[in-house]
Amino acid sequence: MNKRPFISIIIPTYNRPQPLAACLQSLDRLAYPPDRLEIIVVNDGGTNLPEVHNRREVIWLTQPNAGPAAARNNGAAQARGEFLAFLDDDCQPDPSWLACLAAQLEKTPDFLMGGCTLNALPQNPYASASQLLVDYLYAYYNQGEEGPRFFTSNNFALPTRWFIELGGFDTTFPLAAGEDRDFCDRWRHAGRGMAYVPEAVVYHAHHLRLSSFWRQHLGYGRGAYHFHQRRRSRHQEKVSVEPMAFYKELVLYPFQRGLRLKRRGLTAVLLALTQVANVAGYFYQGRVDAR
Repeated sequence: MNKRPFISIIIPTYNRPQPLAACLQSLDRLAYPPDRLEIIVVNDGGTNLPEVHNRREVIWLTQPNAGPAAARNNGAAQARGEFLAFLDDDCQPDPSWLACLAAQLEKTPDFLMGGCTLNALPQNPYASASQLLVDYLYAYYNQGEEGPRFFTSNNFALPTRWFIELGGFDTTFPLAAGEDRDFCDRWRHAGRGMAYVPEAVVYHAHHLRLSSFWRQHLGYGRGAYHFHQRRRSRHQEKVSVEPMAFYKELVLYPFQRGLRLKRRGLTAVLLALTQVANVAGYFYQGRVDAR
């Protein structure tokens, strides 16, 4: 029987000890041969790390604070695996997560794989709205005849050699926003394929309040501006603004997902707020760069 692919799991972290501890504990439950994986945690200049007693060995790397893109690249540079699988420190994969990714990697070993991320905090309206936005973007961007175009970096896997050849994540992105979109764009521009693996499930536990929800999507807008600038620098066509139907369908999306009646209206309002924050962040970053 052939051995399963050797996969390096890479997790960037910065001063989130409790979520990181839960993430690492969830990796103990992975239904995957222990000798065919390694776990690499990259501490991005944080001073608060958890005490973790895992059954699986964890490789700890430390770097000066430079952002998650640099941390992921650092982990990839040290990885021994034939493939890389990226998680965030506030994510907990289902026990079958890595096996599902590996099954697809065996079928399409040169592809970028994206799994399914689910909200682990359904009682938090802000976390629910943020995840619903991602669900909508996946449905919008990944269902066409051209195949998937975008995966978030908290749940994807790819061949190590192609990640290195493409230069990894762009570390010039100012925040933890947009670098995954940029990587997927460069990946597709290089002529490489992408595959969605809905069975590869990760549970995302991102505690949000109204203030942090606003900051999160303001940051996404800033990342979008940087993405557009980087795309222009690669002499690609200018990214066009989505049609009004995109925003209309986004606001109506909660009414199509079977949410409780009381939650639908609130979620629709929050989804609209994400776009206001996105636009504000976009123009704010433009002004910052113009100084």
